[in-house]
Amino acid sequence: MFGVVFPNRSFPMDISAFSQIDTFHWIIDMNTFVGEAYDQVKEICIFLLNNFTLPPEKALAVYVQSPGSPFQYCGAVTLSRPSAVLSLLWPEPATGSQLQLTAADSAPLSAKIGVSVEDLSSLPSLDVAAEKKIERMALKVGENLFNFMQSFCGVDGSKLVVPMDILDRWFKKFQEKAKRDPEYLKGFTL
Repeated sequence: MFGVVFPNRSFPMDISAFSQIDTFHWIIDMNTFVGEAYDQVKEICIFLLNNFTLPPEKALAVYVQSPGSPFQYCGAVTLSRPSAVLSLLWPEPATGSQLQLTAADSAPLSAKIGVSVEDLSSLPSLDVAAEKKIERMALKVGENLFNFMQSFCGVDGSKLVVPMDILDRWFKKFQEKAKRDPEYLKGFTL
């Protein structure tokens, strides 16, 4: 059906490494895989195996769960995108009071990765981390523009006034910096 690889941490593992919850849901307990250092596992490569046919309107969705927290969606693979390397954005573990909900002699709460078959139309994105990275980059570029404009603006009552060519000047300066220093643009993607 599917397989996973944790880059630089594992050999390929098939569905047998997961516990099947029901027909469409699987979970791997990270305690059995890496112990308490689950948050050091930053990526997962998930792929459909050749003999598995996923209906075109379905996806295999990947979720992560820190101890005591709800599952958080990370991304998915589909028939048209049969493999993906997804960033694992682990939620913050629940605080001490929430962790006390289990009996003293019960197994400790652990981090998990869940995989489920879901309707493609119900998923927000195929790669959540990539969208967040683009959003952060756009915000940094916007902040750069704002700071540049602020150095040229004047005040007219309750309005800020900037020169008409301010966008052209900012963009030219932005391009020149990018040409001079290839590392400049990398600062916007962090």
